[in-house]
Amino acid sequence: MRFRVLTAALLATVLPVQAHADALIDHVRGFTLDEKGEIQHFTGLVIDKEGRVKQLLRDGDKRPDKLDFLTDGHDAVMMPGLIDAHAHVMGIGFNALTLDLSDTHTLAEAQAKIAAYAAKYPGRPWIIGGGWNQETWGLGRFPTAAELDAAVSDRPVWLERVDGHAGWANSRALALAGITAASKDPAGGHIERLAAPSPAPTHPARPGVKGATRAAPKASLGAPAGVLVDAATALMAKAVPPPRPEDRDLALSTAQTILLRHGVTAAADMGTSIEDWQTFRRAGDLGRLRVRIMSYALGTEAMALIGGPGPTPWLYDDRLRMNGVKLFLDGALGSRGAWLKAPYADAPGTTGLPQLNDAALKNLMSRAAMDHFQVAVHAIGDAANSEVLDAITEMADTYKGDRRWRIEHAQIIAPEDFPRITDLNNRAGHIILSMQPTHETSDRLMAEARLGPTRLAGAYAWKSAAATGATLAFGSDAPVEVSDPFAGMAAAISRVGADGQPAGGWQPQEVVSRTQALAGYTTKAAYAGFAEEHFGRLTPGQRADFLLVDRDVMTVAPAEIRGTKILQVWVGGLPVFKVDEDKK
Repeated sequence: MRFRVLTAALLATVLPVQAHADALIDHVRGFTLDEKGEIQHFTGLVIDKEGRVKQLLRDGDKRPDKLDFLTDGHDAVMMPGLIDAHAHVMGIGFNALTLDLSDTHTLAEAQAKIAAYAAKYPGRPWIIGGGWNQETWGLGRFPTAAELDAAVSDRPVWLERVDGHAGWANSRALALAGITAASKDPAGGHIERLAAPSPAPTHPARPGVKGATRAAPKASLGAPAGVLVDAATALMAKAVPPPRPEDRDLALSTAQTILLRHGVTAAADMGTSIEDWQTFRRAGDLGRLRVRIMSYALGTEAMALIGGPGPTPWLYDDRLRMNGVKLFLDGALGSRGAWLKAPYADAPGTTGLPQLNDAALKNLMSRAAMDHFQVAVHAIGDAANSEVLDAITEMADTYKGDRRWRIEHAQIIAPEDFPRITDLNNRAGHIILSMQPTHETSDRLMAEARLGPTRLAGAYAWKSAAATGATLAFGSDAPVEVSDPFAGMAAAISRVGADGQPAGGWQPQEVVSRTQALAGYTTKAAYAGFAEEHFGRLTPGQRADFLLVDRDVMTVAPAEIRGTKILQVWVGGLPVFKVDEDKK
């Protein structure tokens, strides 16, 4: 599927590759975290010819005499490049290049946008996109194929939900995928269906035949309504044309530009396919890989294809490494796929959609761990988090050493499981809790509806998570949320959204300190991806990845953190992004 090239204005912000040189960036208000996790201030930074930090300078320190170039920071704030500990890099690019419904607030608004998009691109055989959220629309249910047909009926349409755990299809797409009333729900998935006809009543026993009955005909499962949840989305994926290599290359270029615009210099890519990996490698081979990527393969098959006998080495001057594997244990809270210990408050008939049973989870974790791949498990509901803790407990007895078992999202943790994390962290080495602060500000009303008021104690509980001793790494889950670490920091220290709500913060007892928030996007995120010796701090020997920004995020109010302006981004001692001159 062919995508339009981004505007020149967007691409022009990414600077051409330059040669490394001894350089001094002087007259800055710099800060970084030191090896003890404490704030260290400086006013100048010296970069060596390999693109690493050579020296931090303070007021009164002698500046080097022999330099290839000197840059005056004009009193801008310098801080480490930020790390998104959980993102979907290719998804960010494709989201920007396809139909995005994340800004729609009603079903009618979404239908109008879909229709306009289809009219704008009459030659596209499929309309592809995502970002819809029935909760934001106030719909109280999933949308239907008929409602999508009202916008576009002449071509197949497939739109992923904002969390990526459900998709919305029109009738043409359902037909092309062969999804009918006879289609069965796959394990770990669900086909939303229209109401089935009522079954005929059972006839009474015929006279003279003891106990005999005539069984009523079986009720139809009901025609597919248009939404497929979790594993059921694979039924549609087989019908959707895959992107071409050049489409993937454009998506990666687009994603890198978006990440750099938000100050993100490194990201953990959660769910790398072999096609994604080859896209990363093409960019690296051509010198176009500007953001550092810590890759986690989408399942053990992709893990073996990419890594072979173990994790790859760092490639392209520490810009790419395949660390391990991403596994899915449950779905998402918004689509009621998250696996809960008790039924949903707003859907008492379900506790979610577990994707793996206990044996399958442990087998996959073992398959990865035996070859020293790092294991990252998606777990959102409290039942899923409890299950993955059970599995890590068993794995830790077998696989010793520095494993850094990762739990991705850890959104709902039962209060009784926090002491288990403490014990496990002490016994098995560091447990990584990879969490996304802006999920809380986006999800809070939905979470209250899904869980009810009595089950919120362990919801998005960052302070409780950090108190276990586990490593708290922060990310965005982009493109589910925007990969904006400044919005994440503001949420982490206030639990207040961009709209200023709720006053005083939602579950405010779970705020973290500014230093913890900064660490979550720098040193802890690097540690979570076995990168702490390469980047994450501004210290001699590490890669010179840094930002020049217009304010000190360690002192201004949370609302002001959200408004931070990126002036320049440097990766490996080279400038890769600067604010457009006409936008200053």
